[in-house]
Amino acid sequence: MKTVNIKNRDMYWSIAADLYFPPGFDESKKYPAIVSAHPIGSCKEQTSGNIYGAALAKEGFVVIAFDRSFQGSSGGEPRFIEDPTLSVEDFRHVADYLVTLPYIDDARIGVLGICGGGGYAINAAMTERRFKAVTTITGVNYGRLMREGFSNFDPVALLEATANKRTVEARGENWKVTDLLPPSVEAGKQAGIKDRDVLEATDYYRTPRGQKPNGLNRSLDSHQAAAVGWDAFHLAEVLLTQPLMVVVGDQVGAFGAYRDGCEIVGRARSQKKELVVVEGSSHYDLYDKTEPVGKALAKVIPFFKANL
Repeated sequence: MKTVNIKNRDMYWSIAADLYFPPGFDESKKYPAIVSAHPIGSCKEQTSGNIYGAALAKEGFVVIAFDRSFQGSSGGEPRFIEDPTLSVEDFRHVADYLVTLPYIDDARIGVLGICGGGGYAINAAMTERRFKAVTTITGVNYGRLMREGFSNFDPVALLEATANKRTVEARGENWKVTDLLPPSVEAGKQAGIKDRDVLEATDYYRTPRGQKPNGLNRSLDSHQAAAVGWDAFHLAEVLLTQPLMVVVGDQVGAFGAYRDGCEIVGRARSQKKELVVVEGSSHYDLYDKTEPVGKALAKVIPFFKANL
């Protein structure tokens, strides 16, 4: 593995990324590549890199797992902004970097995204034609989630609150960053949280299981408006033509990956598209649990080999 910093040519900061190489890697040869995108509030050292990136590299792909702007080790201030438009642009900058590497076959670049990174990957592929195949792992349409569960099904009220926060910050108050998860599963249960996805996210991000210094699941409250008005699947019927594989678990939680997966497979213009349902598995089982991840990879690896 090699860590690199990619110059974002449109902004003033760099994108941090980890490159995973196949066994016996030889710079004189050409390899297919996969861009791997982390979940919302996560970082490249979590599931996108250490699980899926490492596994796909072992199968002959060069994989680049990157931190989106304002997240992880990438640049961008203030921190913890989740702006879908800027996030999609990050995919292009990563593709720009890949095509400069002499060992990358620029006609064989795929993209994989997990959770909200899956929604971003789908949206990026619609207009970034260098991506020749698309896979999502428990992918979520972040805009839909913001308009529904993350705004308590009142997106206009969230936008009003966001506008007020932005005003007071513009007048000199400090940025307000919110922890998106309780400090522990037990604390979440004591607070009355019952949803599978929230509690399992807490188990992943707030324990040694998945905990990383840069995967903090925090959000800058005053910069949420862009996500509320965004839709990962907009124009999929027209622009999403690449081969598509969508992997979801059948144990449904509030984040809605199963629902979103069914929707995008139905809407995509892609002639080759497949919904893979991993039975008995939840959203966060597909992040790192050995059996569910193995079942996902048993489909994803041949999919990428056939289409890259």
